[in-house]
Amino acid sequence: MNNEFIAIGKIVNTQGHRGEVRVIPMTDFPERFYEMEEVLVQQNGKTRAFHIDSARPHKQFIIVKFREIVDMNAAERLKDAYIVITRDQLKELPPDTWYIHDLLGMTVITDTGEKIGTLVDVFSTGANDVYVVKPADGGKDILLPAIKDVILSVDTVTKTMTVYLMPGLVDEDEI
Repeated sequence: MNNEFIAIGKIVNTQGHRGEVRVIPMTDFPERFYEMEEVLVQQNGKTRAFHIDSARPHKQFIIVKFREIVDMNAAERLKDAYIVITRDQLKELPPDTWYIHDLLGMTVITDTGEKIGTLVDVFSTGANDVYVVKPADGGKDILLPAIKDVILSVDTVTKTMTVYLMPGLVDEDEI
């Protein structure tokens, strides 16, 4: 088992005076906060287990009450900490979808076998994600829409992504 930790939420503030915290979910499965009894909280290089007494949605946050946190002062000390899980706690994804942490660092090649760079970031636009590829020569980043017409295959074992560069997607002198 890989002991790599994956962040599923960030504690950004306290909520009220009874020790609840505001969590920004960093997961496509925020309902996991309502199902979990125990989580790991990572802060300043240390990881500690906490028991969830309750969790509820509030605006864009999940409000979490940890059994070990009894008041606002104790909750304040968790500000900017991350709630993390281990790889074996990841939810199963539907076909042709991947976790971002599995995509980062992938070698990106064209359908003609030309290496264009390394996937360094993913951001969401609302309609679809956009993959940011850093060219090996250090040139300008290439932005690829994460759509089936462009992303032809993803191999998480070999860490390789094959793409089709549609006409007009990048300048020919950029690759």
